[in-house]
Amino acid sequence: MTGYDVLAEVYEWLISDGKLPPAEFAASFDDVLRLLPPKARILDCSCGTGQLAVGLAGRGIQVVATDASEAMVRRTAALSEEHGTSVQTLQATWEELPDHFQDNTFDMVFCVGNSLHHAAGATGRTAALKSMSRLLRPGGRLVLTSRTWELVRSRGSRLDISNHLVRRNNRDAVIIYRWDIAPNWDDEHHIEIAIAQVDPTGPVLVRSELLSCWPYQHKQLEADLHQSGLHTSLTTFDPNAENYLVVATKL
Repeated sequence: MTGYDVLAEVYEWLISDGKLPPAEFAASFDDVLRLLPPKARILDCSCGTGQLAVGLAGRGIQVVATDASEAMVRRTAALSEEHGTSVQTLQATWEELPDHFQDNTFDMVFCVGNSLHHAAGATGRTAALKSMSRLLRPGGRLVLTSRTWELVRSRGSRLDISNHLVRRNNRDAVIIYRWDIAPNWDDEHHIEIAIAQVDPTGPVLVRSELLSCWPYQHKQLEADLHQSGLHTSLTTFDPNAENYLVVATKL
């Protein structure tokens, strides 16, 4: 599934204050960016609305930004133009990436924003990781962020409503997540995300989307990376933390 065609228009309400400016989003990955060789090429294969890609391009890095959602790609291109950066954009699923780029093209591939869980099960996840691995040069690195699904599943199905308003573009909104947690790890799960924009005069404008996801355990992710020709060189996994970072090197 693609998804995010509705949420793309209001996605900035889902991005934290610290990562909304492109330069600050890129700076959050300074530790791995220091590993890049001169004249490096980077692929952001889950670019969303483009904060990371534009932030990287603002440093003079050659960046290609792709996403399965055409609406997200449009927003990335618009953000790049707004900031005067050069970002090549393309609508493509992970499995389609090798159709557009030669093997061993990139020095680093980013798959961030808790995106990988949208790959359809273990088969889809491995296929996505193999596509990313193919595009990396030997010694290149995949940088991936993920929800801690062990924690998410332990909480069960539920409704999470933010206890504060989020302000973007001079408008306030309440963020709502509805989690539909399936009985088994391999089952399709669902997350419904709603952004309820509150108008001072009274009306509430709600944009929502139901998204499919297939969770995975950290140990399974490491096994999938190894199967895809990647070796985990860094992980910040903590079973009690909401998210973690993994850096995997192409063998």
